Amino acid sequence: MKHAFKSPLKTLSLCIGAALAIPGTTFAAETTTNVDQDVEVIEVTGLRQAYRGNVQEKDLPQAISKVTFEKLEAVGITSLQDSLELVSGVTRQNDFGGLWDMFAIRGFAGDENLPSGYLINGFSAGRGFSGNRDMSNVEVMEVMKGPSSALYGRGEPGGTVNIITKKPQFFEEGYFKLTGGSFNTYRAEGDYTNEITKDLAFRINGAYEDAESYRDTVTKKKTVLTPSFLYQLGKDTIVSYELEYLNQEADMDRGIVHVEGKDFSSSRFYGEPADGPVEIKALGHQLQMQHDFSNDWALMAGLSYRTSSFEGSVTEPRWYDADTNTVVRQRRYREFDANDLSARFEFSGSAELFGLTHNLLIGGDAYEYELDRYILRYRHGKGNDDTAADYAVDYDNPVYRDVLPDMIDNTSDVEEQSGQGLYVQDQIDLSDDWKVMLGMRYDHFTQDITYRLDNNRKTSTSKSYFNPRLGLVYELSEQARIYASYSEGARPNSGTNAQGNGHDPEESKSYEIGMKWDLGSHGFSGTASLFTTEKRNILASSPNGDGTTEAIGEATSEGFEFDMVYNLTDNTEVSMAYAYIDAKNAKEITLWDWYVIEEGARLGNVPKHSGNIMVRHYTDIASYEGSGGFLVKYVGKQLGDFLEQDFDLPSYTVVNLFANLQITDNLEVNLNIDNILNEEYYANSYSDAWVMPGAPRSFKASVKYAF
Repeated sequence: MKHAFKSPLKTLSLCIGAALAIPGTTFAAETTTNVDQDVEVIEVTGLRQAYRGNVQEKDLPQAISKVTFEKLEAVGITSLQDSLELVSGVTRQNDFGGLWDMFAIRGFAGDENLPSGYLINGFSAGRGFSGNRDMSNVEVMEVMKGPSSALYGRGEPGGTVNIITKKPQFFEEGYFKLTGGSFNTYRAEGDYTNEITKDLAFRINGAYEDAESYRDTVTKKKTVLTPSFLYQLGKDTIVSYELEYLNQEADMDRGIVHVEGKDFSSSRFYGEPADGPVEIKALGHQLQMQHDFSNDWALMAGLSYRTSSFEGSVTEPRWYDADTNTVVRQRRYREFDANDLSARFEFSGSAELFGLTHNLLIGGDAYEYELDRYILRYRHGKGNDDTAADYAVDYDNPVYRDVLPDMIDNTSDVEEQSGQGLYVQDQIDLSDDWKVMLGMRYDHFTQDITYRLDNNRKTSTSKSYFNPRLGLVYELSEQARIYASYSEGARPNSGTNAQGNGHDPEESKSYEIGMKWDLGSHGFSGTASLFTTEKRNILASSPNGDGTTEAIGEATSEGFEFDMVYNLTDNTEVSMAYAYIDAKNAKEITLWDWYVIEEGARLGNVPKHSGNIMVRHYTDIASYEGSGGFLVKYVGKQLGDFLEQDFDLPSYTVVNLFANLQITDNLEVNLNIDNILNEEYYANSYSDAWVMPGAPRSFKASVKYAF
């Protein structure tokens, strides 16, 4: 059931529309912008980073980890979820049966009933349902650690992921790549850019993937397409437009049911193939403008509109019956539709005041979001005379069926959110060595939920809050800096509790000290940080499966992170990431009258120790240029079920090998072997009934033609 937005961001949209109409003057095709060389921009187009202003990354009181497309291509990674495993402090969470991306940064994830939030070019892409994010159009992925609500708004306290997409170029360039591998995995990927006129450039990239799985009967098909245009309206004005299209068909797979004493199985599937795939569709638009004024002042403005849908039936395990050695199951049909309209403007630059240089960033953003949910459900004894055995399946040898049980209404509601924010940030150069950052953001948030199964009963929530940010940076040398920061954050909570009432927003406080360095002459760069974060009003899903949630109170996370890159020799590069995270419940609470979560209880799917090391060596093989190396990933013991607190996912180590060979100037071949030691492990879980086993040893090879 579709619903129109009640109001189209009128004021902010009009402001941005006016900004987009700023006329350019003299044009030079070769020119990007006249932004000062010290300002951090997205290379080749001259577009500044959203929420960054004119402050260089090295001068921010914040740890930022970057992963480039080139690195992802070398190790054979094509998804956002796998990409984040290369960054310290990011851990995999229950991902809704493999249908979307879900991760925690520094121990904190978002609403477990929705995909994790992340940004694309500074615009939210986490609201709604966009499937498994493909990396084919990604130039670089940034993970900006620490709470960012004081600037970006509505973020998680652990950090924010921002994906910067590939931009059109004013010259011809492109590639086409074919990949095949284990489990009948096939993928085609391409990218092409060129100028249309001396003023207008375009780019189109995308991928098609068709794969089976190491999981019995599970398959997946995905198509992504991302055309974009860049228009140089004048020597000082750039306008860009990007479209993202996704069509994903995949079986929802909750994994295995963990039973103590049973043999490990990575393949056993307890769903029903007759349910068919869940189909996710998404269409996104981004329109951005940047106009550069004198010196280093610039105006940025943009609009983003995303629609998405999620539809399909799935059979899910509920529990293991030891008396009959069976898995008791339920069946659900979900139909979700989401619309997300957002707008943003920023004005940034430097000014001299009282003898000090002020690097100012002033901006505002707003969004309107609607989520329409319709859920049918079958459970034994609910509207029927069935027993648990009627829809159970043998644990060791599941036999699938052709006739599936009918379902009845379970959930039908519409949630409408709107938010408006204003923010200001000033990074002041106190001296050649000292810089202080002061920031403040104001947010207003409203939420209306209509319950169609309860005579269209309606609940409303409205909140306003301020979030401050304070940071200090000391320049040890041109190559190294130390910093300290304090920030507060807030994020609106979706959904309602069992009584039908909305939730207060998540609130957080975070403290961090760290160091960042870039010794270019020695090929050694990285960041190290110590942090502590407090968070309140975290939500947990009801075990009743009715889509309601409850606030579990307070949690804390503290730890240490380290990311570095070192050129061991002229031909050998080493990169390493490590995190120690102690994330736990901060206050005893009783949920649904029978779950008692004690103070100090661990948070789920957050290992205390995790890390990776990657070594890549460049060499000539039979007169051909090439490279090869390995990636070792370690994940420590994790809590498998937050509510029950009764079982752990064991620690594991996975070793991947990769190699590439440049056959000609245009032709390249790649080989990847993942989990070469065939480690048996569990990647994530929600409860002992939903535990996802990791993939066994697998191979894939690709051929790439670039021009």
